[in-house]
Amino acid sequence: MRLVLTPGYLLVAAVAFFTCGAAGALAESYPTKAIRMLDGFPPGGGTDFLSRTIGQKITESWGQSVIIDNRPGASSNIGAEMAARAAPDGYTLFMGLTSVLAPSMTLYPKLPYNLLKDLAPVSQVASGVYVLLVSNSLPVKSVQELIVLAKSKPGQLNYASSGVGSPSHLAGELFNLRAGVSIVHLAYKGGAPAAAAIASGESQLTFVSVPAGMPLVKAGKAKAFAVTTPQRSRALPDVPTIAESGLPGFDITVNYGIFAPSGTPMAIITKLNREISAILKYPDVIERLAAFGLEAKGSTPQQFSDVVRQEVNLWAKVIKEAKIEVE
Repeated sequence: MRLVLTPGYLLVAAVAFFTCGAAGALAESYPTKAIRMLDGFPPGGGTDFLSRTIGQKITESWGQSVIIDNRPGASSNIGAEMAARAAPDGYTLFMGLTSVLAPSMTLYPKLPYNLLKDLAPVSQVASGVYVLLVSNSLPVKSVQELIVLAKSKPGQLNYASSGVGSPSHLAGELFNLRAGVSIVHLAYKGGAPAAAAIASGESQLTFVSVPAGMPLVKAGKAKAFAVTTPQRSRALPDVPTIAESGLPGFDITVNYGIFAPSGTPMAIITKLNREISAILKYPDVIERLAAFGLEAKGSTPQQFSDVVRQEVNLWAKVIKEAKIEVE
């Protein structure tokens, strides 16, 4: 059988060849100017810390500045929307916290962007844990004792969060659902007043990051009962997981990662991914992240995409079952 190459076929093949060649050449020269790293939170938090740590290393490696642009507001959705609407040329990136971005798809059904369609995962960069922090005013010594007490006093215990729809709120509701208890949610205007409520005994428990929670523990004002990840945290090796404390399968992992606008050439995403993966293996980067209670954790774009989709599905279910609504 003789293969006949029609003019149309040859034209399509030629376009594909030159398009791939152009994309490869673009990635080879990229970057030729400064890169903007959007961050949906104020300076000083986890995303800002990671943006500056990784941005500095990219700057040193590639000789082009990475400019951190903090655009806080609306649970980081202002910054995410800006990234989604930016030119897909590799010069705008977004450092995201998936435990905030993923629930937003259900909490805010009228978001002007779609996390799964308008942002392209580049790489996961770090993971962390939440700590179940219990006030000294509560006469229990373990997660199991806490669950027994909560079941004996339905609606009489409460947990503090930094606001409706916040990660600490969602963690509390997941705990309620998995443990079969009814611990009442108390929403505060931020993490600081929520932590103060635990220290004073106004609230009995909360879920917080390691940097936010451990000062209370070290000061003797609260107890660290468990971490929310499947494995124990390197930062708190003596603190058990919730899963091993009576709720098998319980998992809230704090995932951070970098996104690009959808449509960014895969050759550029691949180049970024390789550089970020290398950076996350530097001993000084690993140590810096560990000091912040985080574990350096790279991934392929597809692996990070899978993490995001899993979180979207998890939090959609929790939000619907707990009937959480934001004003």
